[in-house]
Amino acid sequence: MLDDAGWGPALTVASSTEEREFFVNWADFASVEILEPDLLVAHWLVRGPDGGYDYGIRVAQSTDGGLTWTEPLRPHTDETRTEHGFVSKFLLNDGGTGLVWLDARNSVDMDGQKGTPGAMALRYRSLDPDGVPGLESVLDERVCDCCQTDAAISASGPVVVYRDRSEGEVRDIYITRMVDGQWTEGTPVHRDGWVIPACPVNGPAVAARGDELVVAWFTGVGNERKAQVAFSSDGGVHFGEAIRVDDGTSLGRVDVLWLENGSALVMWVERRPRVAEILVRQVWPDGRIGEDLLVTTTSAARDSGFPQMIRDGMGRVVFAWTQAGDGGRVRVARTSEDLQ
Repeated sequence: MLDDAGWGPALTVASSTEEREFFVNWADFASVEILEPDLLVAHWLVRGPDGGYDYGIRVAQSTDGGLTWTEPLRPHTDETRTEHGFVSKFLLNDGGTGLVWLDARNSVDMDGQKGTPGAMALRYRSLDPDGVPGLESVLDERVCDCCQTDAAISASGPVVVYRDRSEGEVRDIYITRMVDGQWTEGTPVHRDGWVIPACPVNGPAVAARGDELVVAWFTGVGNERKAQVAFSSDGGVHFGEAIRVDDGTSLGRVDVLWLENGSALVMWVERRPRVAEILVRQVWPDGRIGEDLLVTTTSAARDSGFPQMIRDGMGRVVFAWTQAGDGGRVRVARTSEDLQ
């Protein structure tokens, strides 16, 4: 845990063992979410017997600030030796936890042989306040194979954003909303019309403040690489026009959060001639954008990962990123004061 005095001692959530070896990937990675002051939910990935991209999800909860954790739960009930990952976690109205993930069980035939009979799907499962799982459900039967998902809680309920995949290989960003306990059919945040025959490995990010939403994403439509945001004032039912935020050579890898002055802070990675840069800038729902600010230089390579940011209890923004090379150390920086 990070406070004004610095980092506290590391607490172990799970360990990689010969029987349960971690699956470690630059784009699909473990995380911990603080859903309530004492409720933490962690997930990580475990290799299956076939190795490669045979891996599954494990989830654990802590109700004492991370000191102790429940026994790991596998949210997907299938036994297929396929990919299960790109998890998002969020708080439900009853104090339980919602989980969404990408699930490739339909990519095997009835005999369990890998093939292409079905696409990657977006699946959901809930855990009640005691950690008891509910039933699995499918939110979208055909989504992009390896783009991150994200979730937020609006005043109207949970929302999930993801990269869809049409039969014609259009891979735009979609949103689904929980309304009266049921998930809506996914709808586009913005119709970019990006046709690409393979996964770009570049998922969206979403943040909520009441029924105001902001979604950030990457697109390469028209062979132009762009980082964009769009705002909604009705919980994701409708969105305004896309607002471009990059400097012209975006690599995507976006994140977004709200600031107290009514703007959103969006983060992305920009390619430069010799290096890449992690940049942020403020964007307002009326289309105004601020100057870009440099967080740090980085590598454009995959081992630099996907930078993340969050606000601390004092309104400051904490940034985390992977330093490429030397074993991939995680670096952290924090703004010196509240960003207004």
